[in-house]
Amino acid sequence: MLQFLLKRLLNGVLVLIGVALVVFGIFQVLPGDPVAMMVGQRADASTKLAIQREYGLDKSLPAQLGHYMNDLSPLSFHEDTEHNQKKYGYLPLLTFGKEAFVLKWPYLRRSFQSDRAVSDILAEGLVGTLWLAISAIVIASVLGIAMGVFSALKRGTWIDHALVTGSVIGISAPSFVAGTLIAYVFAWLLHDWTGLYLTGSLYETDPFTGRHLALQNLILPAITLGIRPLAVIVQLTRGSMLEVMNQDFIRTARAKGLSEKAVVVHHALRNALNPVVTAISGWMASLMAGAFFVEYIFGWKGLGAITVEAVFARDYPVVMGATLVVAVIFVFVNVLVDLVYAWIDPRIKVG
Repeated sequence: MLQFLLKRLLNGVLVLIGVALVVFGIFQVLPGDPVAMMVGQRADASTKLAIQREYGLDKSLPAQLGHYMNDLSPLSFHEDTEHNQKKYGYLPLLTFGKEAFVLKWPYLRRSFQSDRAVSDILAEGLVGTLWLAISAIVIASVLGIAMGVFSALKRGTWIDHALVTGSVIGISAPSFVAGTLIAYVFAWLLHDWTGLYLTGSLYETDPFTGRHLALQNLILPAITLGIRPLAVIVQLTRGSMLEVMNQDFIRTARAKGLSEKAVVVHHALRNALNPVVTAISGWMASLMAGAFFVEYIFGWKGLGAITVEAVFARDYPVVMGATLVVAVIFVFVNVLVDLVYAWIDPRIKVG
């Protein structure tokens, strides 16, 4: 188990390094002067030069890449000064004259627009996006597996055809189209019945009661975000169940006198879940990205809304940081899913 975890974590680190390299390369070719974005066009030459030195922008492109990767690495080398201690918040492990080998949180730099730490900006939005993505995948998983099993058990009936047709429509419908229709119907036309609003966030501020949790605002965006993975899970579960139900061990279980419920739940479903778990793990990271449009439609304050605003403002450190955060979540989810595989199917070994 330990060897497996270490191997997967090493693969994950290599993936993150690759993502960081790609992100750095992409933003090198985008238009705009980073220094001018931070201090304005009218700043004096000395201020611009100080900013260039701070971010290594006065160096060659390979040196800038090295500087950027050193900022991202939890274990890195920095000049041991009071300014750097405040900037990075590191813990010195070894010192070599003026240089120190330190342990720190990855430094995502500062926003061009607000001069706030990118990590602080993303942390505020990440909470809302995680609530949205997790709620969407839970809805999609529970309903998708149940509907897929039901469709497989009712194969060839009108119920099966209706569920398959609905799943095809769900896969085909873009999130922004589904979101617009759902917002219009349930938050506008049927507002008196549903009590739901077109826009809203996880937390709201009332002038009398103060800041409070508003979970009702989560319902429509979570359903919108979960439609496509729900449709995929329905079809995967149905197909996998139909394949498993024809296996010899299912006939053996029935021959032993087990009830149909026991056969389906304890034998067929457990063996049919592997491709479904794969889909769920893949969709978790995809939902983090797909949430961008949904958050925009419903006015949900999350990582997606922050990133979209940063793109329009050319606030590149925020966009780069958001991309890396999604990559970290993707790696973590994949490691977690591999462990779940071993629990679902004992035939899979993690060693």
